[in-house]
Amino acid sequence: MKNFKNAPVLVLLVAIALGSFQTTAQNKAVEKMHQQYTTMINTGDPASLEVLYSKDANIRNSDGTMVSGLDAIKAQYNATFASGKFDIALKTNEVTSLGKEYMFVSGSFDYNKTDEPKMRLVGEFVNTLKNENGTWKISKSYRYLTHENNAAVVNNLYQAFANGDIPAALATMDTEIVWNEAEGNALAAGNPYIGPDAVLNGVFAKIPVDFDGFYLSDIKLHEMSNNQVLATLRYNATSMHNGKKLNAQAAHLWTVKDGNIVAFQQYVDTKQLDEMLQK
Repeated sequence: MKNFKNAPVLVLLVAIALGSFQTTAQNKAVEKMHQQYTTMINTGDPASLEVLYSKDANIRNSDGTMVSGLDAIKAQYNATFASGKFDIALKTNEVTSLGKEYMFVSGSFDYNKTDEPKMRLVGEFVNTLKNENGTWKISKSYRYLTHENNAAVVNNLYQAFANGDIPAALATMDTEIVWNEAEGNALAAGNPYIGPDAVLNGVFAKIPVDFDGFYLSDIKLHEMSNNQVLATLRYNATSMHNGKKLNAQAAHLWTVKDGNIVAFQQYVDTKQLDEMLQK
């Protein structure tokens, strides 16, 4: 009879032990996954993506964009790795078990672009993991920035401009952006340009009229106080009017608010620009 009286206690102890074993196993699986993810980012090798993500996975990026499906996720990472070298540090904050099939994992990330211009994104993530044939994979991932990185916003504009994606460049701007060209520049006659459309029509659309092969080089970004970013760079092009080569030193002062560019001030060797316009 004593054995039967102790049976409920034994069942409870076994259940606790099994639950503890399951929790420990899940925690180890999460840490293994985070190590695989860290290695993937730090080496720039997307080979482990199929191990990390389910085929129907969804990612909400820190900029608010959504990516759905393993193929689209692969394309996003391939494009990222093609743009430079990165490293990431992950910290697991909480693992919540939802039985044997699902769990929630929250944590933080510190993500850096290690080549110039160096960018840093600091934020948090919440992942939903599901068990696929004994392997835990990410089915949903949500990333949020907790550290304002104004240089990253400006870098997005430069990257879009370099890729010829003018709509993406304009999308980084506030609807009421105040844009000023350097005094002595022919385009300064339109100062200030208010709003992305004014910048498009008054500045961007006129560049190919006067310059062939216009591009920016040696861009270096410097975080300043008051939500400002200073960019030092060079302008490169060939004059459409006289064939002269442009290689001008320039600086851009950007002001960012709530993830959007609200102001721009150009500084440039306007003498060279004037020479490029002479016929």
